[in-house]
Amino acid sequence: MTESDTKITLIGSRLAREGLEFIFKGEMPECKKCRLKNTCLNLEPGRRYRVEKIKSKDVHECFLHDSGVLAVDVSKAPILTTLESRKAVDGARIMYEPPKCGKRGCEIYETCHPEGLSKGDKCKIVEVLENLDSRCEANYSLKKVKLSW
Repeated sequence: MTESDTKITLIGSRLAREGLEFIFKGEMPECKKCRLKNTCLNLEPGRRYRVEKIKSKDVHECFLHDSGVLAVDVSKAPILTTLESRKAVDGARIMYEPPKCGKRGCEIYETCHPEGLSKGDKCKIVEVLENLDSRCEANYSLKKVKLSW
């Protein structure tokens, strides 16, 4: 990972630990009056991020986090999902397309439609993990994969 793959942002001091993954939800009403909001809000809402490094132990006041916030380096976190078996090739660059399935009760539905990943996202298949054919209620031929940006 290069420095250009990371962004500096602020995160609640109780949450600030290397390896923590979170979904950035976006601006809250309390953020409007904050002088640090541009640093806090420089991430893409709905995306999964991972804390790579704590930049400083200096705690900054925050209207949302009662224990303040710390500066951290974050990167977009890899995401586990499913792909059609024929498209699941290690190292391939893809445009993400979730399975066309409305079976919300299926045991792998959340894996097939992970939070933080949207249709049309450009990704790289980092690893093909396992065959999920027998677990798909829609009878799709699927593989579980790890995607990166």
